[in-house]
Amino acid sequence: MNAVTPATPSSASKVDLRGLVQAIAQASAEDSMNNVLTADQWELLSHYLLPLSLSAGQVLFAQGTTDRTLYLLESGSLSVHYEDEKQRLRLAIVGPGSVVGEGAFFSHRPRSATVQAGAPCKLWSLPALRFAELSNRQPAVALALAMASGAVLAKRLGNRRRRVAAT
Repeated sequence: MNAVTPATPSSASKVDLRGLVQAIAQASAEDSMNNVLTADQWELLSHYLLPLSLSAGQVLFAQGTTDRTLYLLESGSLSVHYEDEKQRLRLAIVGPGSVVGEGAFFSHRPRSATVQAGAPCKLWSLPALRFAELSNRQPAVALALAMASGAVLAKRLGNRRRRVAAT
């Protein structure tokens, strides 16, 4: 079960985020992301996000890895698992319109769980280096995205049952 490493284009390129924006607007899960960005801000953000597709069963990232990439889920479902020496425990199912990787993104610590596609998925990744570039060039967009991701993290940490699902 190797984690996915998306190819990084040599230059920032614009992508179509309409499906992601729609997924966020329609999401009803308690820990879904809120759409705090304007259409113009999504346009600016599109230059920094990288598209990623997963097949059912494919691992997005493994518990213990140290990458800080943030992932926004447009379609499909992700299963979050914690593995100890005795067993593998499913912590949560994450649906479209939410985010994963927020724990490591903010904490700079290793991933706390393994995230695997439960169904074919379309995601958008924001590696830490690209977030730093976004922060320098478009600080209002970076702040809005960080606040929306932080709100998801706070919701997960505030829910005892899903607390450990903050990845």
